Amino acid sequence: MTRRDTAAADTPDTAATKGAAGAAGVVEPGPDGSGHRDPGAGSRTGRARRAVRGLLRRAARPGPWKRGRVLAVLALLLGLVMLLHAGIPNRIGHLGSLVESLLPWCGLFVPVLLAAALWRRSATAVAALLLPAVVWLNLFGGLLTDKSVPGGDLTVACHNVDADNPDPAGTARALAASGADVLALEELTGGATDTYEKVLARTYPHHTVLGTVGLWSRLPLSDTRPVDIGTDQGRLADTIPAAVKAEYNRALRTTVATAHGPLVVYVAHLGSVRLLPRTGFWTSQRDAGAQALARAVAAERTERVVLLGDLNGTTDDRAFAGLTGILHSAQEAAGDGFGFTWPAAFPVARIDQILVRGVRPRSSWVLPATGSDHRPVAARVSW
Repeated sequence: MTRRDTAAADTPDTAATKGAAGAAGVVEPGPDGSGHRDPGAGSRTGRARRAVRGLLRRAARPGPWKRGRVLAVLALLLGLVMLLHAGIPNRIGHLGSLVESLLPWCGLFVPVLLAAALWRRSATAVAALLLPAVVWLNLFGGLLTDKSVPGGDLTVACHNVDADNPDPAGTARALAASGADVLALEELTGGATDTYEKVLARTYPHHTVLGTVGLWSRLPLSDTRPVDIGTDQGRLADTIPAAVKAEYNRALRTTVATAHGPLVVYVAHLGSVRLLPRTGFWTSQRDAGAQALARAVAAERTERVVLLGDLNGTTDDRAFAGLTGILHSAQEAAGDGFGFTWPAAFPVARIDQILVRGVRPRSSWVLPATGSDHRPVAARVSW
C-alpha cells in the first residue's frame, strides 16, 4: 500500500482516536518518526509540580531567626569584651591593657556586623548587636558631644616634641602661638633643648628643664624638683651616678604662682610600650612609672594639681587606675571627641594627657600637628 493509500485509509473513527490521544497528552510519532508533545498538554500538572518544588525549597530555607547565628555569636562576644574588659587578665602578654588601650575602636565592628546581618537578613544577629551598641554608647557616648564652655583662668598645654623632630624651631613657634600660659614639653634632647629655650623665651619668661622634660610659663615658678618614676630598676639602679640620672630624668614637679594661689604642676614622660611577638604587650616600665607618679600626686598637700605629660597609655588602661582615681581627665570633662594624639599622621589613641585636681576644666582640645610624631594638647581651666 502506498503512502497516499495509507493516508486515505484514515477513517473518521481513526481521526477521532488520534484527537483524543493528543488531548490526553499522548506522544504521536511525527513524519520523521520522532515524538512531540502538544505545548498545551499537561500544563496544569507541570504548574502543580513546580509549585510543590517551590514550597519545599522555601520550607528548607532557614527563617530570619535561624539565619546568621555565627554573626549573632560574634556580636555577643564583642559586647562581652567591652562590658567585661576589666576582667580580661593581664597575666598573658598584658592582654587586658592592650584591649583597654584600643577599646573605643571596638565600636567600629558594630556597623560592620550590622551590614553583614542585614545582608543575611538575620533578625537574630540584629537583635544580638544591641548588646555591643548599648555598651559602647554607655562607655564612650559622652565623648561624642562637645562639653566645652566659655571662660577659664589659665590655659595649659603639653607636647612630646619628639627627639627626632626635624624642625624644633618651627614647633616652638607653633606652641608659642597657641596662647598657652603654661607649656610642658617632653623628649627634650641635645641641642634641640637650646632651640626651644631660645625661641620660647620671647613668650615665656619663666622656665625649668630637668633632664628630658621641661616647663615654660608666663607666671613665676618655684620649688622645682625631679620626681622619681622608677626609670632605673634592677640591681644596678643604685650604682648609677646622680649626674647621669639627671641627664635623662623624665618627670618633674614645680609650683606656678597664679592670681588664685599656688598651682602644682607635674610634667611626666612615662616609659614606652612595645608589642612584641614573644611577650605580647610589654608595659612593665610604664606601669611602674604610673604607680610611682600616682604615689607622688597622692602625697601632694596642695589642693590644686595639674599633670601634663606623655603617659604612653590611655586613661581606659587599668595601669592608670591609681592616677585616674585622684585626677580627672580634662578631655573627658570638657573636650569634644576622643582627642586622639598618636601617631600624629593618623591618631588612634590619646596617650598625651592633661589630668587635674582642684581646678575645673572649661575646654580641652588637640592642637595642630607639628614636626613631632605626637600632637600637642591644650586645656583651659578655672578655679
